[in-house]
Amino acid sequence: MLHDMTPGIDDLLRREQATAYVGIDPTADSLHIGHLVSIMMLIHWQACGHKPLVVLGGATGMIGDPSMKSSERNLLDEETLRKNQDGIRKQLSKLLNFDAALPNRAELLNNYDWTKDYTFLAFVRDVGKHITVNYMMSKDSVKKRISGEEREGMSFTEFTYQLLQGYDFLYLYDTKNCKLQMGGSDQWGNITTGTELIRRKRGGDAFALTCPLITKADGGKFGKTETGNLWLDPARTSPYAFYQFWLNVSDDDAARYIKLFTLLERDEIDALIAAHAAAPHARELQKRVAREITRFVHSEADCRAAIEASQILFGNAPSDILNKIDEPTFLAVFDGVPVFDIAASELPAGIIDLLAVKTAVFPSKSEGRKMIQGGGLSLNKEKIADADLIVDARRLINNRYLLIQKGKKQYFIIRVQ
Repeated sequence: MLHDMTPGIDDLLRREQATAYVGIDPTADSLHIGHLVSIMMLIHWQACGHKPLVVLGGATGMIGDPSMKSSERNLLDEETLRKNQDGIRKQLSKLLNFDAALPNRAELLNNYDWTKDYTFLAFVRDVGKHITVNYMMSKDSVKKRISGEEREGMSFTEFTYQLLQGYDFLYLYDTKNCKLQMGGSDQWGNITTGTELIRRKRGGDAFALTCPLITKADGGKFGKTETGNLWLDPARTSPYAFYQFWLNVSDDDAARYIKLFTLLERDEIDALIAAHAAAPHARELQKRVAREITRFVHSEADCRAAIEASQILFGNAPSDILNKIDEPTFLAVFDGVPVFDIAASELPAGIIDLLAVKTAVFPSKSEGRKMIQGGGLSLNKEKIADADLIVDARRLINNRYLLIQKGKKQYFIIRVQ
């Protein structure tokens, strides 16, 4: 998990319970799995007896971090930021221990609270005076945008981002005895601006530690799917889709992710990787990764439901599983499957009329009969042997859906309006 760090962190950890922070810009009302690496660092930090802080960038989120960005972010209004912060706070409470009785309890802070009343004149005098433009220009995130590699250049607003982040570190150093900031490797420039500001203003030691930016083994962006980010909010990314992401990673990625995103002991991880190398076709490593991370981020119940839902498509799941899964999971399992809408008044209906007249599952009644006679048609995962079967509302999944399967892999959904 380590990419780079300033000297002296080992000594800091040996001599005291240390406080470290990670900053998150609340640009959405949910974390995504790209945030998980830095959150895992804080989880390990707290497990080792040290104190974690999470700083939501209510102020810096209004500006936008130029690091690794080719264009300027849209600025968020205060109401949107507050909504986003509430969503993130709820998710973090499941991952870190905020129990007030703990001497190293996690704390959640918002940098808007200590910057909202800070005047521009005071800021340029107290902060800007101590960091030279030459120093700021030397940062890779700034050089790339100003050198002409990007057409848009960089606004003064984004140029000041590293000063604001540096001031956060100084504020936490003064008020929380926080001596370490952690983040992704793209944050190195911003973090070390904070260590430099603390050195120049306080003469004290402060430290930086970064983790690698996670990419897939093929070089692709980690955590991206065809529909965008993989979110921790189950309303944005269902636990089933979340589970499926991890289940479908490559062998090389699974071997990395089980180290990064689980709390399993090293010996157990080594044994799992060795067992997978002996029988990769079984994909046991991917299954374990998917189970561990889905349990951790969501719950045991969500994980179990995701595994059962997976059996609908990829195993011989009994039909009663269909009646147990909730509507969002059902829709996630069959995302992209053709959907036909009918009115509730059109039920009951004969199976042939339903599939060849009221919908276009079959192009003709004769083809429908032929498939039923050949044993190739299922309704809600049950084989249909009777071409005269009457389908009524009692067969609806979640009181709304019928699942039709032609052959082994061709699915259709009939949605009753």
